[in-house]
Amino acid sequence: MLSGYRLMWIVVMFDLPVVERAERKAATEFRNGLLDMGFEMSQFSVYMRFCTSQAQVDTLCKKVEQALPGGGKVNILQFTDKQYERILSFHGQTKQPGNKAPDQFDLF
Repeated sequence: MLSGYRLMWIVVMFDLPVVERAERKAATEFRNGLLDMGFEMSQFSVYMRFCTSQAQVDTLCKKVEQALPGGGKVNILQFTDKQYERILSFHGQTKQPGNKAPDQFDLF
């Protein structure tokens, strides 16, 4: 059985310059690269992905690092599925139901 203490989430948050045409192109390529790596957009400039091991997180961090555009700021957060269960989410002032990890069937 998979443990919520070993299952991981990775979140990539970024603030990229988009004033010049080349900057917009680089930002779009970075976002598309995250999608190609299996990330989903959580909010604008915040992408997240569920991982089954720390090794998978480490591999994805290296891939994100290789895809970094020339400017801007990028942060990568890593936390366990148990920690993710404690996230509070709101839409406006309405609290949203708790987040659910993908079913094991979805993982394999």
